[in-house]
Amino acid sequence: MNIRARFLRSVAMAACIAGGSLLMPVAGLAHDGKEHITRWPGTNDYQRSVRSYTVPDVVLTDSNGRPVRLRELLANGDPVMMNFVFTTCGTICPVMVKVFADVPARLGAQSQNLHLISISIDPDNDTPAQLKAYAKNFAVGKHWTFLTGRMQDIKAVQLAFDGYRGDKMNHEPLTLMRQAAGRPWIRIDGFANPDELVSEYRKAVVQ
Repeated sequence: MNIRARFLRSVAMAACIAGGSLLMPVAGLAHDGKEHITRWPGTNDYQRSVRSYTVPDVVLTDSNGRPVRLRELLANGDPVMMNFVFTTCGTICPVMVKVFADVPARLGAQSQNLHLISISIDPDNDTPAQLKAYAKNFAVGKHWTFLTGRMQDIKAVQLAFDGYRGDKMNHEPLTLMRQAAGRPWIRIDGFANPDELVSEYRKAVVQ
């Protein structure tokens, strides 16, 4: 399948997601048209690793306009699952956000303490109001925080988690999860579908 065909398929996938259902796979494309991966998500098309990161002491802003010190947010003792997205992305970001949206239902009671965090890498466009409107498309619950902030702080966070790829058009699908502050991070590079992400979470976090 050529790049154009893959891109068109990804656009169709985004339309399906907007309607609330995951009806077909999406090509793993970078925003510049280059492929992230060679297969479709949902086929163990990701790499898992265990990492240690130092959370930068930056103050971001949530979708209600409130300041949030990231280091404190990640130090409250609850398990965390985090990704980097932006609201005008039409390829990989809607897939990652839809996967996050599907995780709590699949975890059931095990999701009660899970805190989902999505950090925008396009703060110039993604104001708190923009993030709040975007989150409504995915029925985001009270345990899911969308964050924006100053570009220098967003970059610092990406660098700290080895997720910075120059600009938003080159970013790659990345999910990070941790049981609690002081524990190692599980890094998922690439696309994991909701069941795969839940499986990784249970192996890493659920006792």
